Amino acid sequence: MKKKMTTVTFKGTPEQEAQLIQVIGEYKNTKGALMPVLQKAQAIYGYLPLEVQKIVAEGMDVSLAEIYGVITFYSQFLLNPKGDVAIDVCMGTACYVRGAGDILDKISGSLGVKSGETSDDGRYSLEGVRCIGACGLAPVITINGSVYGRLKLGEVDKILDKYKEKNI
Repeated sequence: MKKKMTTVTFKGTPEQEAQLIQVIGEYKNTKGALMPVLQKAQAIYGYLPLEVQKIVAEGMDVSLAEIYGVITFYSQFLLNPKGDVAIDVCMGTACYVRGAGDILDKISGSLGVKSGETSDDGRYSLEGVRCIGACGLAPVITINGSVYGRLKLGEVDKILDKYKEKNI
């Protein structure tokens, strides 16, 4: 699934930037260090917004296009922050053949959030993910780490209602 970069106000702190610059300094002259730098950058900020990409590109002396290419190729990297309610829909083979695509569409329609995006208010994020290793429970979603398996399309709204009611 193609990642989309949406407009989210960047809220990085000077302390986070100092941490990132320190990480870049540790790896700057290490061949093949872009991946660990990006992983650590994401650990610092929670995602990799354009502002962070620019710092990494400049610090590692690589193009912004190369940074963006790596981020969009590997599913572990996030262009948008996760929502307060982070929903992952397993799209692995077992889940997909048992209706995960329909479940993803249902969640997207119910919340008004497309896969790979976060709602404008930051409340919900939705992601179609690779196999999560719970094939016996297919189709499976996780919401903030809680696993919901053997889902039927008709159960989706009831599950989402639990998270709409909570002030997470």
